[in-house]
Amino acid sequence: MTSASASRDKMPSLPTAKQTPFWRGDRLFRLLVGACALLVLLSLGGLVLTMALGGAHAFRVFGPEFVISNIWNPVADQYGALAPVFGTLASTLIAVLIAVPLAFGAAFWLTAIAPPMVAEIVGTAVQLLAAVPSIIFGMWGFFIIVPFMARHVQPFLRHNFGHTPGVRWLVHGAPFGYGLLTGGLVLAVMITPFITAVMRDVFRVMPTMLRESAYGLGATRWEVMRQVVVPWARAGMIGGVVLGMGRALGETMAVTFVIGNANTIGWSLFAPRNTVASLVALEFPESPAGSLKLSSLLALGFILMLLSFATLAVARWLLREKHS
Repeated sequence: MTSASASRDKMPSLPTAKQTPFWRGDRLFRLLVGACALLVLLSLGGLVLTMALGGAHAFRVFGPEFVISNIWNPVADQYGALAPVFGTLASTLIAVLIAVPLAFGAAFWLTAIAPPMVAEIVGTAVQLLAAVPSIIFGMWGFFIIVPFMARHVQPFLRHNFGHTPGVRWLVHGAPFGYGLLTGGLVLAVMITPFITAVMRDVFRVMPTMLRESAYGLGATRWEVMRQVVVPWARAGMIGGVVLGMGRALGETMAVTFVIGNANTIGWSLFAPRNTVASLVALEFPESPAGSLKLSSLLALGFILMLLSFATLAVARWLLREKHS
C-alpha cells in the first residue's frame, strides 16, 4: 500500500446532508420565515374578522340600506354609510389628482435634472416631510389653509364661476374654508412625499444606458421621460400611487381638522363633509359598548377596509393589463 492510499484511508468520511448541522439550521430558518408570513396573514384576517363581526349588528338592523343611506342620527339610532364613504372617496380623489403630478415632477427632477448635491438635500427634505405626524398637517391646514380658502380662493371662484353652467355647483356655499377641496389639499401635501420617494427610488435604479441611448438618438428630455422612463417605471409608479391612496383613504386627524365634519352629500367642494376615518374618530368615544352606534362605526371600518382592498385589486389589474 502506497503512502498516498494510506493517507486516503485515514481521511474521515464527509457527513451526509442529514448529518450536517446546517441542514437543521436551514429547516429552522424556513419554519421561522413561514411563521412570520402566517402571522401577517392571521393579523390581516383578524382585522377583517373583527370589523365584520363588530358591524354585523348594524348590517342586520339596516340591511343594504346602511350602505346607500346618508342619514347619521344618533338620537333616533339611524345610521348610514353613504355620506362618509362619499367624503372619503372624493377627498382621496382630489388628493391623488393633485399629488401625482407634483410627485412625478419632483422625482424626475431629482433623478434627471438637479445637480447631485442639490438632489441629495431636496431628497432628504422630502423624506423628512414624509415623517411629519399627520396631526401637524391638520393643525397647519386649520390655521393656514382654511383661512386662505375662506378669504381668497372661494370668493374668487364664486365671483368668476358662480354663474357658469356645470361649474357653479362646485363653488357654491358659505365661505367657511372647510370642505372637500381643503381636505384634499391637506391630504395631497401629506401623500406627495410618499409617492415622490417611491418614484425617485424607481427612477434611480433605471439603467443609465437606456436614457443615454435615447439621448444619443436625438430624443429630447420630454421624449425620454414619456417614451423611456414612464414605460420602464410604470409598475413602480403605480405602486407609489397606491401607497399614497392607502394613506389618504385611512387618514384621520389631518382631515378631521379641515373637512368640516358634516354628514352631507353634495357637489360643492367648499361645503363641510365627512370621511369614514374622521367620523369614527369623533363618534367612537361616545359609543357605548354593545350599542347600535358602535356597531355602525365598526361596519364603517369594515367598509373602509374593503375600499382599501379594492384599490389594491385595481392596481394589480392595471399592472397585469400593462404587462400583457
